[in-house]
Amino acid sequence: MTLSGADVRRLLTEHGLAPSRARGQNFVVDPNTVRRVARLASVGPGDRVVEIGAGLGSLTLALADTGASVTAVEVDSRLVPVLRSVVEPAGVTVVEGDALRLDWSALLGGAAGDWVLVANLPYNVATPLIADLLDGVPPIGRMLVMVQREVGERLAASAGDDAYGAVSVKVAYWAEARVVGRVPPTVFHPVPKVESALVRIDRRPAPAVAVEVDRAWLFRLVAAGFGQRRKMLRRSLAGLVGPEAFAAAGIRPEARAEELSVVDWGRLAACTSNGPRPS
Repeated sequence: MTLSGADVRRLLTEHGLAPSRARGQNFVVDPNTVRRVARLASVGPGDRVVEIGAGLGSLTLALADTGASVTAVEVDSRLVPVLRSVVEPAGVTVVEGDALRLDWSALLGGAAGDWVLVANLPYNVATPLIADLLDGVPPIGRMLVMVQREVGERLAASAGDDAYGAVSVKVAYWAEARVVGRVPPTVFHPVPKVESALVRIDRRPAPAVAVEVDRAWLFRLVAAGFGQRRKMLRRSLAGLVGPEAFAAAGIRPEARAEELSVVDWGRLAACTSNGPRPS
């Protein structure tokens, strides 16, 4: 049970609604796509799923069909009554709120890794939201997100990839991420001008960098390095990392930011005077 393109357009017409360009709303109107997303999320009976940006409920219904317990979050107050009418009969809990400002501890509770996040995320919130959830919401142990293709490639990129950047390091610090599928524009209403990607993000049992390394300092170095990514690290990190720290970490001062893995960045942070040194 899910919504077809005709169902979505009917609901919009009946309630005098239109997708909000300001919110980046593009509703999925292809039942096969939302079933595919639910399948790739690997959820079923006994799982607790939180969906962000539930919209009119197409993906929500597909998730509920798996037997998982689903909580759907939607920020657009115009859509919430319609969403409730569509998904609450399927046993879904609907929460009105902004995912960037929610009290996630109060909403989810539970231990680390208890929840799965599944979402079709607009371009303007995808990166900061995923970073915030990885940083501060350990109950979310796994994510399956549908995002603009370029965003997805950055989230999952490894050192040396063209798309590799500061957000790639952030994701790699907390999780393992990979692109698990592509989504054409034609499955959305309205039809966007870009292709989308499905990215699966699995939280690591522990961060990729030793916990004694100060995280804020680590990401200050990462931001500085990628802020001038065309420069050699000895220039982009001037004043933060000296020659002796590069040598101690085994990092070439002539390297550029995109050449360093998250583990390399961790060693560099541990060997600088402003961060803890390795024992």
